[in-house]
Amino acid sequence: MATNSSKEVRTRFAPSPTGDLHVGNIRTALFDWAYARHTGGKLIFRIEDTDRERVTDEYIERAIETLRWLGLNWDEGPEVGGPYGPYLQSQRLDIYTHWAATFLANGDAYKCYCSTEELEARREKQRELNQAPGYDGKCRTLSSDDISRYETDGRKPVIRMRMPDGETRFTDLIRGEVVFDHKFVPDFVLMRADGSPLYTLAVAVDDVLMKVTHVLRGEDLLSSTPRQIRVYQAMGVSSEDFPHFAHLPFVMGQDNAKLSKRNGEVSIAWYREQGFLPEAICNYLALLGWSPGDDVENISMDELVKLFTVERVNSSPARFDMKKLEAINGDKIRALTLDDFLTRALPFLLKDGVISGNADEVAVVRSALPIIQERIARMNEVTAMLKFLFVDEVRFDDESQSKIEEEPAQHVIAQALEALRDLSDWSHETIEAALRSALIEKLGLKPRVAFGPVRIAVTGSHISPPLFESMELLGKDRSIARLTAAVR
Repeated sequence: MATNSSKEVRTRFAPSPTGDLHVGNIRTALFDWAYARHTGGKLIFRIEDTDRERVTDEYIERAIETLRWLGLNWDEGPEVGGPYGPYLQSQRLDIYTHWAATFLANGDAYKCYCSTEELEARREKQRELNQAPGYDGKCRTLSSDDISRYETDGRKPVIRMRMPDGETRFTDLIRGEVVFDHKFVPDFVLMRADGSPLYTLAVAVDDVLMKVTHVLRGEDLLSSTPRQIRVYQAMGVSSEDFPHFAHLPFVMGQDNAKLSKRNGEVSIAWYREQGFLPEAICNYLALLGWSPGDDVENISMDELVKLFTVERVNSSPARFDMKKLEAINGDKIRALTLDDFLTRALPFLLKDGVISGNADEVAVVRSALPIIQERIARMNEVTAMLKFLFVDEVRFDDESQSKIEEEPAQHVIAQALEALRDLSDWSHETIEAALRSALIEKLGLKPRVAFGPVRIAVTGSHISPPLFESMELLGKDRSIARLTAAVR
């Protein structure tokens, strides 16, 4: 199917948020967004919430907020509106009922009275005969007497779409020509017995009515495509006006299985809490199945929009690598301006109770951030790095306590005290010079042995910002007091 370049591109992201959005959801949203922006088209954000027991208002709000945080803005949808709304499927039920009735009237669909038990018994028989399990068309040609009997028995029918003989053939923009033999695509349910629509009806009707031109979605939905195309046909849409499909490759875990909660798939909310920047998440997810070329790995959102094409999406599965995501996140952190770094760091310090947010504390944080910017890979590491500046007395974990209580460490700390007590210029340069002279030149210690106990005594941990800069920020009186307390 050739792309009609004269038609405005309209992509859609249509999640069914039964929880927080996950990596797979956001990768799809990112590709839809990037393609719409690259082509100068529109992105439609549609919520598939017909299952109101599982898709709650809270999850919908969180999905909206997550996309906002990631910078994936939409042109039509919740909070924005648009000419083809409403954009929540739960508010479009009359539309689906109308089309189901139309399909019945036109003979494209029929009422099916088979019970769940009867369907399962027939599927079991198909399995015994090594036949592909699926609906066998029993209710396709019911007589009026059969229908009357079922109605008298109180059976509530579902509505099924008739699949014609033959095949569905279409060109996937990523996978090329795809063919489905209808022998393996049985008549499918459009409406449940309670009158609620199934995914295949709602998604196809909405795509047509919202004039969607391109459907970029996960490979797991490839098998639903012939059913959607059948709905398009029943709606009277010509093949030239079908949306173009592009099925994105699976994202795999490190165990080469499809990414799931079992092997590392977690919500975007978790990554946010762990201190991953939105631009790092988008940068990394863009590389899962797509390449900007020339082994480029660090790209901005503007560059993604400029470079993104469906032709560069690979059909092979992509592997999720947390270490690579952390590396990209670290690069993004190091690229932040000091003001931006401060704005993003403060929420973590406030949430963890390290600071209350007064002006003096913020000033200290601002002074300290440059010395840790090169050392962290996640924003939530700011707390561990800087909390020593905001406590009156450091607390040691068991490992650190045992290290500084050892006799060699006590001697090192005592010598450091002697070297620093009368220091008049309390700058990191003079602190470093004094400690190097006293501990490395006079005692002949290696830097790790010389400075490790001092670091623990001053900050409470063997992991901290650069030692000398940390002591300068802490100030002479507090540094000397902590060394003195450690020696005792």
